[in-house]
Amino acid sequence: MQPDNSQYNQPGVPAGQPSIPDMTGGAPSYPQQGVPQQPQAYPQQVVQPQPVAPQPVGAQGAATTAEEKETPKNPNSTQNSLQLSEIRDSMVIMNDGSFRAVIACKSINFDLMSSREREGVEYSYQNFINSLNFPVQILVRSQRVDIGPYIEKLVDTRRSQDNMLLGVLMDDYINFIDTLAEEANIMEKSFYITVPFFPEGDLQNLKAQAVGFFGKLFAKPQNTVTKIDSAAYQKAKDEIANRVNVVQAGLFQIGVQSAQLDTRALGELYYSYYNPDTALRQPLGDFENIATTFVKKAEPTQGPTGGVQ
Repeated sequence: MQPDNSQYNQPGVPAGQPSIPDMTGGAPSYPQQGVPQQPQAYPQQVVQPQPVAPQPVGAQGAATTAEEKETPKNPNSTQNSLQLSEIRDSMVIMNDGSFRAVIACKSINFDLMSSREREGVEYSYQNFINSLNFPVQILVRSQRVDIGPYIEKLVDTRRSQDNMLLGVLMDDYINFIDTLAEEANIMEKSFYITVPFFPEGDLQNLKAQAVGFFGKLFAKPQNTVTKIDSAAYQKAKDEIANRVNVVQAGLFQIGVQSAQLDTRALGELYYSYYNPDTALRQPLGDFENIATTFVKKAEPTQGPTGGVQ
């Protein structure tokens, strides 16, 4: 006969499991299930409030924070990457105070020349390069040709044509040119020679550029202004004119026609370089009525109390 353990069964305790007696002589304890444990309370550390330092007051009477101090007064913009400062008197004035003149050159067909003519052109070009006592830059530019004005000219000529046969031929030619322009990119090559002048000297400037090439490559652009007096400007203008004459005379010996770009042509050249897509849709127009090709951000001025206005 098995003993009855029903007297040991307690609520929440499975049947058939006897209670564990307390060896200290107290009441027997039973394992309880489903009873959540109460979290233990720990003494909290009391944080003493720190005294707040007084903040400086700006020119407008508002307190300036540390984030406002770290904000740069004149952040760099895209215009700071432009190396030119002004276009005047058929010259480009750079940000560093140097001057540039650009000469447009006409190409010659070297393949159609005879062997004797080719040798003459090569020797003339070699003598031209060796005769220069100042650096020059030769630029070859490829750009897409806008044939819209040419097609409009053909359409106007077609309207004034009374001959029916010539009218049909012109219609076929206009359709052929229009289809060819849509299917293929008609490119045009332009040739330029840049003539520089550095007021501090060509050799010293080349050395400074060679030494500080990597420094300028990784340096942040700075919005600096170089002042030029009237005497230095007139000297640079005369020196640029002399150098342009030397280059054009050397090109004439080779058989290359050249012409110096004026102020309007220089503005159109830089406009098409910095805006290649916009220049095709929106030409520069009348350059004489334009006050400036770009606007620079003004420098911050100091207020009467030392703040920045």
